[in-house]
Amino acid sequence: MTTRRNFLKGATATGIAFCSCGMLDAARAQPGTSRLPVKVNGKRVLTVDTHSHCYFHEAFNLMGEGAEKMLAPVKGIPEHFIVIEQRLKEMDAMAIDMEVLSINPFWYGKDRDTAAAIVTLQNEKLAELCASRPDRFAAFASLSLQFPDLAVQQLETAIKKQGLRGAAIGGSVLGEDFADPKFHPVWAKAEELGAVLFIHPQSTPDLAKRLKGNGYLANTIGNPLDTTIALQHLIFEGTLDRFPGLKILAAHGGGYLGSYAARSDHACFVSPQSCNPNITLKKKPSEYLNQLYFDALVFTPEALRHLVAQVGASQIVLGSDHPIPWEQHPVDHVFATTTLTDKQKIAILGGNAARLFGMKVA
Repeated sequence: MTTRRNFLKGATATGIAFCSCGMLDAARAQPGTSRLPVKVNGKRVLTVDTHSHCYFHEAFNLMGEGAEKMLAPVKGIPEHFIVIEQRLKEMDAMAIDMEVLSINPFWYGKDRDTAAAIVTLQNEKLAELCASRPDRFAAFASLSLQFPDLAVQQLETAIKKQGLRGAAIGGSVLGEDFADPKFHPVWAKAEELGAVLFIHPQSTPDLAKRLKGNGYLANTIGNPLDTTIALQHLIFEGTLDRFPGLKILAAHGGGYLGSYAARSDHACFVSPQSCNPNITLKKKPSEYLNQLYFDALVFTPEALRHLVAQVGASQIVLGSDHPIPWEQHPVDHVFATTTLTDKQKIAILGGNAARLFGMKVA
């Protein structure tokens, strides 16, 4: 039986595979060939993984009994409990200069005091970790989003005092969509601070029954669907018009929206009775995608080519989901997309992230 104690004892387990290296850009089209320093046409470029995770033992301890149930049944979970030198080796093997760390919300169902304690601890730990190696790590703050007034305070502290780059949020708050006016103060504060909001879904709870069965469908389908729903509500409810300066980064390529965005442009024409006459969007629904950001975690060169065609290369950043092995060669994925120009590759590998997060690039 895997107890919480036994699980945490194994939290420093590793599974590193060092890959053979190729020196030429052309060789980097094959998985596992990229290494630091990464170069495009002979020019050294920064590589920034905006979608990487970590956990802290102390925060899980605050959850009480059953904390281990909050951990997904996937490979890479022990490595979430970050050991800096080990993580750096993993990043080097993936040709990643910098990771922007985030913690998927597991505290949305907790009371105010417990949620506040978890978030305070995590943000302090993230700030400390990033300060120890600012050349390799940045981080998204955690927020007690179920208590918007508290989340506003936490976000301000995270950005102004702790040096964090934004905040990681779910796809909803236990089914409450982000377009709900109760969350407007949080988005207003994020816009004011220039903080990036990283939407990372945790399946679609309303569909839990249908997503049971073979294939890990709660994640395989549920996660990208949850992001799609979140973004559509932000668009159609006018939230993005209300907060035009909001910086939103969507995980997993933004879910399904990038692959079928144009359908949204026809919705209120086909069924005007299903649309709110009091909401008049300032542009076509699909056009809002060009002001959002998306990670490149879409697996194939064709999928990345299509995402670039839909939203623009300037809106895409590197993402791996590390240490969960969804994409073990994110840099090679970009090099393998031969439709990209050198300028676009440089932007996606790290240039866009540096601009988005206000990072200084040597």
